[in-house]
Amino acid sequence: MRLPAFLSTVLLCAGLAAAPSLRAQAVRPAAKPAGPAAAKPATAKTAVATTATMLPPPAGLGSADQDLRYKNGKILVEQGRYALAMQELEPLTLPAAKFGRAPEAAYLYAVAASRAKKWAEAEQMLNLLRNRYPSWGGLPEALFLQGQISFEQQDYANALAVLNELPANALATERANMEAMYLPRISEKAVFQGLVKNFPQDAALGRAYADKLVSGGWYTSADQPQLDQLISRFKLDRNTYTPRPGGTKKSSYNIGVLLPFEFGDTSWEKRRRNQFVTDLYAGLRLAQDSLQRAGRPVQLFAYDTGADTVQLKQVLTLPELTGMDLIIGPIYKSGSKILAQYALQHQIAVVNPLSQDGSLVTDNAWHYLFEPSTATQARQAAQFAYTRLGGPRTAVVLYEDTHDETAFGVAYKQAYEALGGKVLQLRRIKSDDETTLAAGFGGIDLKTIGHLVVASDNPKAGVFTLSAMRVQNAKPPLITYASWLNNNRLSLDQLDSRDIYFVHPKYLDRNNAGVRRVRQLYIQQLNLPPSVFAYTGFELLYYFGSQLHQHGPSFQQPLANGGPVSGAVFQGIGYPNGAHDNQYVPITKLERLEVEVLNPVGFR
Repeated sequence: MRLPAFLSTVLLCAGLAAAPSLRAQAVRPAAKPAGPAAAKPATAKTAVATTATMLPPPAGLGSADQDLRYKNGKILVEQGRYALAMQELEPLTLPAAKFGRAPEAAYLYAVAASRAKKWAEAEQMLNLLRNRYPSWGGLPEALFLQGQISFEQQDYANALAVLNELPANALATERANMEAMYLPRISEKAVFQGLVKNFPQDAALGRAYADKLVSGGWYTSADQPQLDQLISRFKLDRNTYTPRPGGTKKSSYNIGVLLPFEFGDTSWEKRRRNQFVTDLYAGLRLAQDSLQRAGRPVQLFAYDTGADTVQLKQVLTLPELTGMDLIIGPIYKSGSKILAQYALQHQIAVVNPLSQDGSLVTDNAWHYLFEPSTATQARQAAQFAYTRLGGPRTAVVLYEDTHDETAFGVAYKQAYEALGGKVLQLRRIKSDDETTLAAGFGGIDLKTIGHLVVASDNPKAGVFTLSAMRVQNAKPPLITYASWLNNNRLSLDQLDSRDIYFVHPKYLDRNNAGVRRVRQLYIQQLNLPPSVFAYTGFELLYYFGSQLHQHGPSFQQPLANGGPVSGAVFQGIGYPNGAHDNQYVPITKLERLEVEVLNPVGFR
């Protein structure tokens, strides 16, 4: 049964997909109860939230008039003021209130709570709703929302159990779409196997597990009987669900390198702009030599993808590419999306060497980022702050008005508060505009906060931050980017004299034996020192080339089962628990003008 029209409108404004009128949206990340911040942390949600806070709250909050209170609750949900909405609606849900639309108020309260990621409050209200009003016409939508909330908390068994309580044929399409969105995120094979055993008739679950076996790198010969059973039970296409041959180990592996070499433009300007590509490839070649000496040979096949997607698409038509065991590249985001689909279709692992955009590897078992994504950097920094900084567990987070820094700021807030901390302010700044930069610090007492986070590479942000701290005579711990170490407007003494912690994914210890050896070999071959891109190329191929020789081309599950390990040149690399971007992020600090890593691999 459909919810009343006004409630569907509220849900639409809130970005939810619980009501039948929003069925078409159920397959999209924005359909999660509290998901847009996680799925698209950068622009859309931030813009909505900013606009909502500019709107005046409705008049008559806390009124004794139940109808007015209910109306205000709806408006507050539309505005994104979820905490206020919950305060306004909760009294209407109590039996003593005897409010005629108590079920609708309870459901709307649960919507607001889920959007605020207050999972316990949302689930408690939904349980009360189901117990007190078992004949309410909107109960299927309440069950659907409760299933989503369980999925968001990765309680997959409870989510499926709740969804199984839906009446036959109620929200069937929405349910299948929701399962198709969430179930591929399960990263542990044993968890998936347990769900398949406990819910044997769930078609979406069976299909998702078959996808993991065939396209997710989980398949072994022991899985064939169960795969045959799933194909038969759910009438899956056997051709589609036939595992790719060639997953066994080989003596040598073929690796395609798809980079924008742009050989057609030999101008000096182009060569200079493209130097990072040349350096990256030189690092790959050096790693190839090192793997050969270690008895783990790989063959590199380089392809020029150009600066646009036209040339990349032409390369992807080449039949020999389907025989690669691994593909490295490309550089640009548009090309990465195209290559990700190719990887999924042909079941060939692809590693993007430079991107930090975690959205590129969402729900694709064959696509990896060599770098930690921006969101992962934020989460690791938040974990460090919560466990290592001490003092009040409060923070102020300022982030530059760019896509990546917005993603960092939002992810930091979510991670820190999920651990139990509190972000007092989450503010966007524009460091090139002194007015907005000053406004970012306006009204903040830096002496009382637990720590400050400034997500900005802009040199002006560093200067202004230290100036603001000096004016207030405040010394809160500060977390920021490692680029501040190269800010010529700041002295190392300034950075050393305060508790400043740097998110430093590309930290290289020049005294490390591996770094020294690579530098020596690189200079011998090319007569110039390696850049950070050359080190990146070396580490990438040495790590993934070793994975190929240890596990074969379908190395996803072994990667998921392992933890971060020390790199050949960088501090660490690893993809535990099914992650597809590097989960190790060095946090560094200046001590006596020397950079020290505070969270080495293996340290908790």
